[in-house]
Amino acid sequence: MSKRLGMLEQMTGAGSKDPFAWYALANEYTSLGRTDDAVKTYGSLRAIDPAYVPQYLMCGSLLSKEGKKAEAVEWLKAGLEVARTKGDGHAVSELESALAEAEDD
Repeated sequence: MSKRLGMLEQMTGAGSKDPFAWYALANEYTSLGRTDDAVKTYGSLRAIDPAYVPQYLMCGSLLSKEGKKAEAVEWLKAGLEVARTKGDGHAVSELESALAEAEDD
C-alpha cells in the first residue's frame, strides 16, 4: 500500500470531515483501479459535504466509464444543480459536457 493511500485512509477513518481528504482518497482509489471503493468514498463525501462540487464530475465520469449510465447521469445532474447554485460557471460547463457525453453513451 502506498504511503499516500495509507495516510488518506487513516485520516478519513478517524472521522475527518475535510472534504479534500475524502476527495483525494476517492481519486487515489480510482487511480489504483479500485472503482467500487472510489464510488463508495465519493458517496461518503457527498453525505459529508454535498456542496463540494468537484466530486460530482469525478464520480459521474468514473461511473460513465464503467458503463453505469443511470448512476453517472444522476451524479452529473446533481453536480450541475450544486454548481449553478454556487455560481460556478466553469464547473457548470464541465459538468454539462460530461453529462452530454454520458447521455450519448
